[in-house]
Amino acid sequence: MTVRARAPASTANLGPGFDCAAVALDLWNELEVSEGEGRADSEHLGARAFSLLASPEGWTFEFTDRIPRERGLGSSASIIALGLVAACAVTGSTPDPEELLALGIELEGHADNLAAALAGGVCLTWDGHVERLADSPPAVPVALVPKGTVSTAAARAALPEHVLHGDATFTTARAALLGAALATGSAELFAEALDDRLHEPHRAANAPLLAEVRGDLPPAALGATISGSGPTVIVWARDDAVATCVAELEARYPDVDVLPLPASPKGAHAL
Repeated sequence: MTVRARAPASTANLGPGFDCAAVALDLWNELEVSEGEGRADSEHLGARAFSLLASPEGWTFEFTDRIPRERGLGSSASIIALGLVAACAVTGSTPDPEELLALGIELEGHADNLAAALAGGVCLTWDGHVERLADSPPAVPVALVPKGTVSTAAARAALPEHVLHGDATFTTARAALLGAALATGSAELFAEALDDRLHEPHRAANAPLLAEVRGDLPPAALGATISGSGPTVIVWARDDAVATCVAELEARYPDVDVLPLPASPKGAHAL
């Protein structure tokens, strides 16, 4: 028996949606699990996720990694989702995003990327719940991926224990706008929502392109956000001007990978 599965990348936070909003992206890691004499690496994140539902003994795991690691694009969430979905296929069970999220959250540490990787589309998550709002957001993500990496743990350690009341009020207003924009598909509200004072200012050193892009936003873009912990920055291009936005960013940043990554309406699944 051989099982093949794939799981998408994701961009989380979306500005003020800290630890609760994410979008699945059309960039995929894959896993092939085959019955055989091979021995699984018990420390591998995907094998550990698989073992939450099925014994990895007697199975050979072959991963294809396409999502850049430690760049803020949900690579670890994708690997965990692969293990969970492959185990469902092996056991003949139907994968349910909320049930798999509850199993995988201890491996991932925070739910937003994993929820999007499992459910696809645009997701909100809170207290173990997953609400899939839409197939795609009101703009197309274009990722600026620098060569350097950022540790998620180190990025979270930079966050303060307390925030100013004014900053909290500012971010709450943008988070409300973000929810309304994602639910209604409003590009106008989405453009107004893409700012934050809760986490982005404290992660600025991890994503130096953010201030530069926001200071001179391409005309074809609605805004820019840090993707997860960084260093990747997402430029949100208007639906009708993605190619124009990509061309301008490539000209500006020749040493950075510029990747148009449309939202994926589909999450992790067996092939």
